[in-house]
Amino acid sequence: MEKFSFELEEVLEVRRFEEEAAQGELAKALAVETEIQNNLNTIASQYAATKANVKGSLNPADYIASNQYYQLLEYQKEELLKQMAQANLVTEEKRKILLDAMQKVQALEKMKEIELKKYKVALQKEEDNEADEINSIRFNKQE
Repeated sequence: MEKFSFELEEVLEVRRFEEEAAQGELAKALAVETEIQNNLNTIASQYAATKANVKGSLNPADYIASNQYYQLLEYQKEELLKQMAQANLVTEEKRKILLDAMQKVQALEKMKEIELKKYKVALQKEEDNEADEINSIRFNKQE
């Protein structure tokens, strides 16, 4: 019997490649989200540090400067939150694409598994027939 071959193997390989590409795109989207979150954390740290620096000061100029700095940090935070919302939308889209690619690969792998089982059953049947034939020949020679 000939060696097992899956007719859709090339399609399966293309789908696996698409899945890997989708994983890469999702990783990039998650990296953007992480970078934005790190920037938000930095702004929070800067806000806390400025608050601590002004805490003991009696100079009104320090309060005015810190208030202006707070406004700048608040503006930057709002911009980053807008970017984060956009990045979340992109990430969800990439997740959907990856899920779709994974389902396509999984369906083809299931088909391949079914075909392999059929092949193994046919192979076993052929081997059993050959064994029966050999035994019949031996039995007929003894008579």
